[in-house]
Amino acid sequence: MSDTHSQDPQAEASIHDQVPADEEIDVAAHDAALEEVGDGQPLGPEDVEEQLADAHNRLLRTQAELENFRKRARRELDEERRFGPLSLIRDILPVLDNLSRAVESARQRDNAEGLLEGVQMVLTQFEGVLEQYQCRPIDATGAVFDPNCHEAILQVPSPDHPPGTVVQVTQIGYQVHDRVVRPSQVIVAASSPADGDTETSGASPLGSPSDEG
Repeated sequence: MSDTHSQDPQAEASIHDQVPADEEIDVAAHDAALEEVGDGQPLGPEDVEEQLADAHNRLLRTQAELENFRKRARRELDEERRFGPLSLIRDILPVLDNLSRAVESARQRDNAEGLLEGVQMVLTQFEGVLEQYQCRPIDATGAVFDPNCHEAILQVPSPDHPPGTVVQVTQIGYQVHDRVVRPSQVIVAASSPADGDTETSGASPLGSPSDEG
């Protein structure tokens, strides 16, 4: 009578053929089920339904994980497309700085209208190229110091500005979308001696407002 419960090789192969490649880890469960039948302990309807429900749940989880993977891949690809020009922009910015300095120098000289006009045109064109890549200057003058987009290089007392306010930008910072390419180098207002500061009123280096006593 044990022959009636022997495993059919063709049936077993058919079961394995129906298992998807990414579900190969569940082949052992199918083999165990076949062995259980072969041992003379057939599964009841409730057992079969339980196994089917379990397989269905595993399939749903796999589909959800696959969809999450696709979403992550799309987000990463979108990030790469948006911020791909970052390294190029970092290399271009020093040239932009030199052009800005040339324009400022030409303004201080007599009979330099032609040079000033030519350099100004190049500078405007350069800024337009950066704008095409969504690269914009960080507006810092008069803003509250933000370590995420400002780099404080000096702290000076200023009766005209609240402490922690940017009073001067020494180097313009830039950002692409909401990501900082480089921070603006700024001078930040400090508390004036009249506010009870007993130290000297001269300028002092500053890493960030949080460095204060």
